[in-house]
Amino acid sequence: MEIALFKPDIAGNVGTTLRTAACFGVPAHIIEPCGFPFSDGALKRAGMDYATRVNVRRHASWNDFLQWSADAGRRLVLMTTAGATPLPAFAFASGDILLLGAESSGVPPHVHDAAAARVAIPMREGFRSLNVAVAAGIALAEALRQTKGFPA
Repeated sequence: MEIALFKPDIAGNVGTTLRTAACFGVPAHIIEPCGFPFSDGALKRAGMDYATRVNVRRHASWNDFLQWSADAGRRLVLMTTAGATPLPAFAFASGDILLLGAESSGVPPHVHDAAAARVAIPMREGFRSLNVAVAAGIALAEALRQTKGFPA
């Protein structure tokens, strides 16, 4: 299981997601450009003391990430409020990449089209969306539960 953030806007959410990835031993991907200055120093600040313990790969563009994921034979599972499949009904596979969009805009249509699956976290009526880092944690926990991928 892996997590990918598409053009993230908020450094704190990146830090929280990277910390989650480090704690569960899953690789993380940052698809640039970011909506904030992103450097090794910023990564350390955002990830606090976990920054050196996370396997993070930076991709200069969506096309670079898409090529990498295709070469690696990975299935892209887009977490989206416009998802067709509710999270509890979706069957994850151990090699999936959980893809989350930018906080301000989600992902554009061509990214939706590139995903093998679109999954929504069910919420009460009248609520628009969850924080992206919270959504990443919820989706990752369900994916790891299903694939028996939690660390021992």
